[in-house]
Amino acid sequence: MAGLEGFVALYGVAGLLWAGASVALGGFAKGVVGFALPLIALALAGSFLPYEVGVALLIVPMLVSNLFQALRQGIGPALGSLQRFWRLNLILVAMILVSAQLVVALPDRLLFGILGGAVTFFGASQLAGWRPRFDMRHRARVETGVALVAGFFGGLSGIWGPPLVMYLVAVDLPKTEMVRTQSLSFLLGSAVLLLAHLHSGVLDAMTLPVSAWMTVPAMLGMFVGYRVHDRLDQRRFLTLTLAVLVLSGLNLLRRALF
Repeated sequence: MAGLEGFVALYGVAGLLWAGASVALGGFAKGVVGFALPLIALALAGSFLPYEVGVALLIVPMLVSNLFQALRQGIGPALGSLQRFWRLNLILVAMILVSAQLVVALPDRLLFGILGGAVTFFGASQLAGWRPRFDMRHRARVETGVALVAGFFGGLSGIWGPPLVMYLVAVDLPKTEMVRTQSLSFLLGSAVLLLAHLHSGVLDAMTLPVSAWMTVPAMLGMFVGYRVHDRLDQRRFLTLTLAVLVLSGLNLLRRALF
């Protein structure tokens, strides 16, 4: 059996509904702060699904939602952001392509622990008032390091948002440009992840159709989240973004430890 029929046979109707609800909540968070769809959805769906299946179900919703979000202000601004951060995106997608082949071979506890600890520390310290800065003469080096780390974790877990968001917060991008820039990076990464997991076998005759269906609750949640996002000023947006980072980091630590 394949597709929805095969999924329901393995995990039940309740499992399908819970997966949809998890993706909808992740989509809502993405609409509000521009990221966190896989962080939230994978954490919730992972309570009853195998890790690889949870990753697979998120790939198509990530691709579609990031396409809509990246082009929300039109093609011109999107191309401008793409040109400004070309190095970041180029290295990111290359690293995702490489590390995605390891998703069925490496234990995820250590990876979640490292990423969760770094994200929690950064978000909490920023909320406490610390603002990291770096000399713009070293921007190429910083972007390269961020892209390598984000792409490595992204290929393994489908989660590469936190390192990118940490970097974009550090360079003080305005709210609208920050969401557009990270959505472009997520879009490119999602496309590469889809191709990589068609090759790795994570996306197969059962998980690919179900992943396509998960786009519906993801988009519904995201459009509801837009209503909150559009009411936020820059200060509240940044505070909420950092709060989501902290919660995401703590959740990654929970997955690593328990």
